[in-house]
Amino acid sequence: MKNLHLKLLALTLCALGAAGTWYKVSVIGLPLQPDAETLVWTVEARINFRAEGGPSQLHFHIPSGPLGFTVLGEDFVSGPYGLAREVDGNNRVALWTARRASGEQSLYYRIRLAEDRNGNDLLTGPQPPFPAVPDYPEPYGSAAMALLEDVRQESADIASFTRRLLLRYNADTPDEGVKLLREEADNDLEHTRNIIHILAGARIPARMVMVLQLRDRMRRGNLESYLEVHNGSEWIPFNPRTGQRGYGDDLLAWYRGDAELLTSSGISGAQVEFSAARTVREMVSIAEQRAAQQGSLLMDFSLLSLPVQTQNMYRILLMVPIGALVMVFMRNVVGVSTFGTFMPILIALAFRETQLLWGIFLFTVIVAAGLAIRFYLENLKLLLVPRLASVLIVVVLLLALISILSHKLGLDRGLSVALFPMVILAMTIERMSLVWEEHGPNEAIKQGLGSLAVAVVGYAVMFQEQLEHLIFYFPELLLVVLAVTLLMGRYTGYRLTELWRFRHLLRAQERS
Repeated sequence: MKNLHLKLLALTLCALGAAGTWYKVSVIGLPLQPDAETLVWTVEARINFRAEGGPSQLHFHIPSGPLGFTVLGEDFVSGPYGLAREVDGNNRVALWTARRASGEQSLYYRIRLAEDRNGNDLLTGPQPPFPAVPDYPEPYGSAAMALLEDVRQESADIASFTRRLLLRYNADTPDEGVKLLREEADNDLEHTRNIIHILAGARIPARMVMVLQLRDRMRRGNLESYLEVHNGSEWIPFNPRTGQRGYGDDLLAWYRGDAELLTSSGISGAQVEFSAARTVREMVSIAEQRAAQQGSLLMDFSLLSLPVQTQNMYRILLMVPIGALVMVFMRNVVGVSTFGTFMPILIALAFRETQLLWGIFLFTVIVAAGLAIRFYLENLKLLLVPRLASVLIVVVLLLALISILSHKLGLDRGLSVALFPMVILAMTIERMSLVWEEHGPNEAIKQGLGSLAVAVVGYAVMFQEQLEHLIFYFPELLLVVLAVTLLMGRYTGYRLTELWRFRHLLRAQERS
């Protein structure tokens, strides 16, 4: 029953840690890799026109939650015009108005977008009404119905029906019926309108989407038409010229519907020019902006909300539980003997600044010198507390001496010896001397080397860049570390060192 309770507790902790991590990755967009970057697009629309001196008004469609992107921000440069933003069905509209304006004018709209490919390219929404079958004129009607019937036989659902229809319609060598249908369209918009008109013959809801193809350093881009069909639960996009399903990575859905991009009154000669530029930004900063837009309380109470100096401190402190897990594994499963429980982990923390090889050298020198002085103090027959205080004073003097000698020799790494925990070093020297006296030098050296080995392994595990990133941005993973530690706390099997120690006995039992 106790084992079941422990296993259920560990499973709950793992589930909580995994759930928190999944939310941050899939919803907020925090990266699992350190220094992960993503593309950020800055897209600008410039409207040039001539105001005629009286009241002027412009309605301009602007993007609304474009699929495949996260909106980081948008700006308007309106000059003397008042600005209002309205919702028109599935679209948003910027409304610029002025009571009196004259001469050449320019208005600007700028939007910043980060690529977000975690979601799909489908837009859910209520079921639109099924279109009525158009009253096609002949011979157009016969050609449309024959094409629809052929496509129906070659498809299984609305998505495959649409794709098959587009492939037939855009074939390089179309049949006579498709040639007749294509005569009705002489430009990009008419091409898509014609396909929507044909799909209505199969009573498939379809609509036009105006998209902007993004290119780095683009100066004069234009909107192109795209196609979306509804399959009963969601809108599925298709390229009406190739039949390819979905929006590409470089397509920005600007607005939906067959309306004009810009409608106006009181002006003349209006032209819209699109430009775009691409930059690279860290995904962490973008995820913070996304969380702020979503009003995520989880991020408001995360470590990222702390001052930078405090964040840097926790980047180190959060790795201590990882070191504790290493310590538990090395002692309970491997069977390495050490001085104290967490002394090797504290030494590993010091290795972070001294670097590993210098840290091992300095640790060995200090412990060896301190141990020699500890044996000398033993001859003075001191009480325990004064003896420990004396060892601590000696350790501080040794640290200062090594720092001075390193500085004089031009060895800057030696200056970081002061980062070693002095009290832990003093206790290590005291503990090692007691083991030396009670169990002999072999056992003392064995435990000393074991402590050093655990510190080295702890350093190698704790200060991996990938692991530091995961623990800092997803501290709920420490619940998983806790679960593993609890499970290892009930381990009562053979340790690896015991298997090696009694290997001859085990082989004899296998032969018998």
